[in-house]
Amino acid sequence: MSLSRLLFDQHQRLDELLELLAKEQQLLTQGDIDGEALATLAETKQTVLGALERMETLRRTTQNRLGYDDDASGAFKAASDAGCQENWERFLDKSERAGRMNALTGQMLSVRMKHNQDMLNYIQQIAEKTLYQPNGRNQAQSSRLNTSA
Repeated sequence: MSLSRLLFDQHQRLDELLELLAKEQQLLTQGDIDGEALATLAETKQTVLGALERMETLRRTTQNRLGYDDDASGAFKAASDAGCQENWERFLDKSERAGRMNALTGQMLSVRMKHNQDMLNYIQQIAEKTLYQPNGRNQAQSSRLNTSA
């Protein structure tokens, strides 16, 4: 498979990943989180990431087979020689954007999880308080009647 074809396929998978990340962020900004939708997105993301990883391995193998170093400068040189330097640079830009979006999504998930844990801790704190004494009276109530007014 040619280097330009591999880059084209990687672009397509990366576009899919960017779309999935955007959907994930949209779901995380909603008040009520759709857990099923997030789980489905996570599975789809794993599939796309697996495909991207396989394509990257194939690209690196092709690059090495063609005699280029297995590093960024080798990739740049291979893309230049294959006439797809612009595609390579766009791919790098998209990859960086996907990385930033993924980091933001991770931060959003962390904030959500912390909020949920804080709420659960608060609910547990309230539930652990005994609201009534053994005689049936509320602890907040005074046993005396205040008649001065």
